[in-house]
This record gives sequence, C-alpha cells and structure tokens, in this order.
Amino acid sequence: MNKFDSVEAAPSPDLLTPDNAMMLFVDHQPQMFFGAASADRAGVINATVGLAKAATVFDVPVVLSTVAAESFSGPLLPQLREVFPKHEIVDRTSMNAWEDPALVEAVKATGRGKIILSGLWTEVCLVLPALSALSQGYEVYVVADASAGVTPEAHEHAMRRMTAAGAVPVTWLQVLLELQRDWARGETYTQTLDVVKEHGGAYGMGVVYAQSMIDPHAAG
Repeated sequence: MNKFDSVEAAPSPDLLTPDNAMMLFVDHQPQMFFGAASADRAGVINATVGLAKAATVFDVPVVLSTVAAESFSGPLLPQLREVFPKHEIVDRTSMNAWEDPALVEAVKATGRGKIILSGLWTEVCLVLPALSALSQGYEVYVVADASAGVTPEAHEHAMRRMTAAGAVPVTWLQVLLELQRDWARGETYTQTLDVVKEHGGAYGMGVVYAQSMIDPHAAG
C-alpha cells in the first residue's frame, strides 16, 4: 500500500483557526516602547494593531497584560486599547507573565491550546512566558513583527531561543490570512480585507487598487 493513498484535501492540525487559538498581548506600553530598538516602532505598533483587529474579525479570545502600569511602564498602547475598549487588563509585577496567577487563569479560561503571543521586550517579556507555557503543554506562536527587543541582536537571539524550545515564529499578516484561509469564507471576507487595506502596507494598497480599478472582488 502506498503511504500516500490516504492523503486528502484537509488542513494540518498545526494551523491556527478561530476555534483553537487565543491571543496574548504582553506589555505594549510606553516605557517598553522607549527601549524597544530592534525595529521601527511605528511598524511594531501597526503590526500589533493589525493583529488585534484580526482577533476581532474572527472572534479569537484575547488576554491583555501590562507590567507596573501605574508605577513605571504607563498604560496599554492607546491604539491597542481602542480595539478592545472593554477588555479587562491584567496588570502584573512579574516580568514573567506566566508567573502571574490571574493571567494564567485568564488564558486557561479561553479553553484554547494555541497561544498567539506578542509583546515587549522579546528577550524578557516574551521569552519567559513562551518557555513557561510551552513547558506546560501549550503551543506558542510568537508574532515577531508585533514584538521588539532592546537591540536587533536581542530580538533575534530571543526568537531563536523560543524557536529552539518549540515556539513557532509568525507575523501578524500571516496570522490574519491563516485565520481566513479561504477567500470563499464570505462571513469574514470583507473584514479581513479591511484590515489588510488599513495595516497591510503595499499589499493593502494593492487591494485598494484592485478593488477600485479591476473588480470589487479582485483581491481574493
């Protein structure tokens, strides 16, 4: 029997879906952005907000967390807060978010096994919870462009450390399109392209052009 006889048109269980994933945003705060120099800060903000809007399009559960918001790091990124105006924010003292019981309970309450993780800084506030969640059986997908470190080297080495431990590196646009995955999924088609047009850079401009000059459905 050929080992490929049982092959069928079906998605891998490794893929992110609206039903198996949740998003954890960690420490997107002013003081953390001051020190984040591994990438253009405006680009990180754009990616973070694009990722957040992907969660709203597909109704993916979200946990928001800050560290020492009132005493040191400042409030959650306003653009991120605007996407989730009514969400409770878990404020912590611990650098490792996974050592905060309230945050872990919030993640557990979503019932999801895949964590889409982003935050500042990559080498501290992402590495620590990523390794901790992985050690307890979660699958972790680290959104590289919605995160940043103190230096490019710090970000790169932190990403390598998480990847070596089993985390999966992704980008915000990859997450959005993986959640959509089929342009025939009409209930989220328009909203997905709206996020692309607003936050997708040249790709977004391409969608605007195609829909305006060719056909409203030319982009997908």
